[in-house]
Amino acid sequence: MHQLMTLDEKLAISNKAFELLDSGDREGYDRLTKTIPLPPYMAKVIKEKVGLNILLNGGWNLSEVEAEFGHSWLNK
Repeated sequence: MHQLMTLDEKLAISNKAFELLDSGDREGYDRLTKTIPLPPYMAKVIKEKVGLNILLNGGWNLSEVEAEFGHSWLNK
């Protein structure tokens, strides 16, 4: 089981990502922000409105989604 990321860890990544964006590195920003766990409520909306394939292939960190809903939720 993955250890959940703390708020301080999420904020540190977010700050670094915004530094990349400010320097003009949009790809770096996008890549780094996807390492922050996607909130389960957002995953639920994406799955319902856009589809499971986008959720699974989007490159997001789904650790909090799995912790909240279980791994099998990602396969339904």
